[in-house]
Amino acid sequence: MSANIASRLETGTPFLKDLIADINSGQIKVPQFQRQFVWKEEQALKLLDSIASNYPVGSLLLWRTKNSLAVERNIGAFKLPETDDMSPTDYVLDGQQRLTVIYSALGALEGQDGFDAVYDLVDECFTEAPEEFSQTQFPLRIIYNTTKLLNFRSGLVSYPNADELQRKLDGLIDVITNYRIPVVTLKDLTVEEVCPIFERINSSGTRLSTYDLMVAATWTENFDLNDEAQKIAISLKPKGFDDIDGNTVLKCLSAIKHKGIKKEQVLSLRNLSKEEMDALVEIAKSALLKTVDLLKTEFKIYSWDFLPYEAIAIVLSYIYSKRKTLSLEDIRRVREWFWLSAFSERYRGASESFVSQDLEAIDSFVVNGEDPKKSFGNIPTSEAFKRLAFRSNNSRSRALIILLALRGPRNITNGAQIDPEVALSNYNSKQFHHIYPKAHLKRIKAPGEHNSLANFCMLAASENNAISDDHPNDYLPRLISELGVEAKNVFSSNYLPDPASVDYSTLEYSEFLDERAKLMLQDISKLAKGESI
Repeated sequence: MSANIASRLETGTPFLKDLIADINSGQIKVPQFQRQFVWKEEQALKLLDSIASNYPVGSLLLWRTKNSLAVERNIGAFKLPETDDMSPTDYVLDGQQRLTVIYSALGALEGQDGFDAVYDLVDECFTEAPEEFSQTQFPLRIIYNTTKLLNFRSGLVSYPNADELQRKLDGLIDVITNYRIPVVTLKDLTVEEVCPIFERINSSGTRLSTYDLMVAATWTENFDLNDEAQKIAISLKPKGFDDIDGNTVLKCLSAIKHKGIKKEQVLSLRNLSKEEMDALVEIAKSALLKTVDLLKTEFKIYSWDFLPYEAIAIVLSYIYSKRKTLSLEDIRRVREWFWLSAFSERYRGASESFVSQDLEAIDSFVVNGEDPKKSFGNIPTSEAFKRLAFRSNNSRSRALIILLALRGPRNITNGAQIDPEVALSNYNSKQFHHIYPKAHLKRIKAPGEHNSLANFCMLAASENNAISDDHPNDYLPRLISELGVEAKNVFSSNYLPDPASVDYSTLEYSEFLDERAKLMLQDISKLAKGESI
């Protein structure tokens, strides 16, 4: 452990009653980045049994700070009092689940919601409190109420084995009221110092994102980053983009403010005043609204699911923070960067530093209209393209889907126009199907990548049933015959070779991939040069 942190540790073993009093007073609170209470009844009862058996139940880790954080005002189901911001507060870093059970079972008032337990003096076990319980079932919530406790004890006198029951009760009360729990308190650490500790010890394995940290650290009574992020999401809802991730919003804010999304740049947003943050949020909201408009009109992207990379949204929001509208030349440059980035997997595993460098390059290339200072990637060769497999979480697959949508596809089974907005509103793999059925290719042991990007088209699942795993040398000529004079246009809208130029009744899979990859790459090449198709 760092000597610097070790010197700021305080250890103690308070009674349970003292912890309950600190919760009631608002001294102990739960930071917003903690998960909700998730323990099951069985786990809660086992904890009480361990306490009654005088077993150790592990220590609590608290963080004492004068910084006001975004807090969950509740401990479990219990609303806690508001407190002033002058006194230090102890935030629970580890032990929230145990502390919630202790407070709910021993510190809450009778009749309050939340976990409520009794101790059965006859069966000598803890159970969840029933609606009506016998006089030998001790309600734990009265353990610190002397009057009610004495009344309950006196009520046992009417039982033949009163002495035994009272002895059991006295033993239980003695153990619980004298039980101490180890508490380690971290004093005067910064949020940046505390978060790695929380991640290390958190039993749920939850890793704190920068967004979680910022939500906690920027919170005041007048400004809540989480609320502001939600407002941005709500503004995007009519356009179908409301499920934007909080981290993405935060990076957009940093990109707009600092032309970078490095962690130190994001964290420096904490230093802005409420007025400055309010203004920045409004700029980001406007920029993101324009961003999603461009994604829909220029790229036929109708939800975040089809965006090849988060970085694209960040860069576009930065551009729109500098430009109210984009000229045709601006859009040409954006188009070039977008398609090169998507098909070269430019942002695959990209660090915040890499994206920040690209923000500088895009500022020069798009915003200032200068010559590109770096290459944004290259499109794949024909051979490489044929080997690329279609996968839902792959940027090239998403780029292919967008390419198909831009082509204005028509259903190959009946020629009906496919509505890209309906097909692409949310990711649904059932809308994309093998032209040469995978089962057929496997059956004939065809060489090459069966899931090749060049072997997919946009087709509703219901229409795909008409094809199933039919031999393509049979079903494709049949569709051509059924489509008649429209066959050429329908096939062209799906990047399928002109029926007049190839014989689909004999076309082998490898030949098909060659022809289709050639057609697709012609348009990809145009787009990567900034041209429209």
